[in-house]
Amino acid sequence: MSRFVKVGQLTIIDVSGKAHVHGPGGEPNATIRITDKRLYRDLFFNPELRAGEAYMDGTLICEEGGIRGLLNVFAHNRDNLRGHPMQKALKGWLKKIRKWHQRNKTSASRKNVQHHYDLSNDFYRLFLDEDLQYSCAYWPTLDISLEEAQALKKTHIAAKLNLKPGDRVLDIGCGWGGMAIYLAREYGVSVVGVTLSDEQHAMGRQRVIDAGLEDKVDIRIQDYRDINETFDAVVSVGMFEHVGVAHYLEYFSKIKELMSEDGTALVHSIGRKGGPGTTGAWIRKYIFPGGYSPALSETFAEIEKAGLWVTDVEILRLHYAETLAEWDRRFQANREQVAEMFDEKFCRMWEFYLVISELSFRLGKHMNFQIQMSNAVDSLPTTRNYMLDK
Repeated sequence: MSRFVKVGQLTIIDVSGKAHVHGPGGEPNATIRITDKRLYRDLFFNPELRAGEAYMDGTLICEEGGIRGLLNVFAHNRDNLRGHPMQKALKGWLKKIRKWHQRNKTSASRKNVQHHYDLSNDFYRLFLDEDLQYSCAYWPTLDISLEEAQALKKTHIAAKLNLKPGDRVLDIGCGWGGMAIYLAREYGVSVVGVTLSDEQHAMGRQRVIDAGLEDKVDIRIQDYRDINETFDAVVSVGMFEHVGVAHYLEYFSKIKELMSEDGTALVHSIGRKGGPGTTGAWIRKYIFPGGYSPALSETFAEIEKAGLWVTDVEILRLHYAETLAEWDRRFQANREQVAEMFDEKFCRMWEFYLVISELSFRLGKHMNFQIQMSNAVDSLPTTRNYMLDK
């Protein structure tokens, strides 16, 4: 731990009650208590998995600074931890088997999606915006609400699709239907939205009825790989993270097939600075089984193989950090209701997820990217000016 904590201070109170202080002092600062001796060994061999599990089951207690304080210390010192020979060996081994962790064939994809998204629609209402946008919002300034930032995200994406009234749009991973409804209502297009979540499908269909857009929006439970239609535009927001490295060529080849010759596609996804990596063991086990946030290098390699034109790329830095911070604030404001829906262990799991995710964007190597693609070189205007008019 002395080798690990080089910024701030971490105090660990062991099972016997003795305090061990690590780090030079100052901020960030946290104090934790360990109540199970088995954690001494477990945290050494697999800290990123076992720390989250121990916090969930109550054998790691945050005495000062809360879970945000502990994870802030980790975020500032993670490179020191990962530089340890034991951790480097573990990471190297995980990279070799990552495709096994990301096997997302049709049956596995549905199971993985349901693990996360079928928890409860009422639960997601407690911390998302009113439109239930469960992806990175767009923050041109920080003096706006989450609702405004999510609305701007939809506008930003729609501008890149260069839509015309009457176009047919496919929304891959449509969530609760917010983007599909928005595009149909504001741009006069018809939208097919596909999801693998029963809860999202039921609510999405009802929202379409409530909006009076049954003739414009069709929300389906369907794997995108099973669609055999042609669309003027394809949009996918926050779904590419669930595809898996072994399926990237399949994904982009299918987008090419689904898109008309003069169509446009926009993929909005979490990505990572630097080269290919792996999904953290705790996130993979408890939050997003089969999930992975790709490096741009491995993404572009498969786009090239699929024969698509990349017509625009934008990197959104820190936007997701602000989004997650607001989700965490709303989650904490409704924590008692969440505990009634599930239990205290679930609450600790979810707050660990929200905070560690925020810090991975604020202090780590995660960001969001938006990649615009087309089949033909002349499908879109040659400058970005058209986006300003949308």
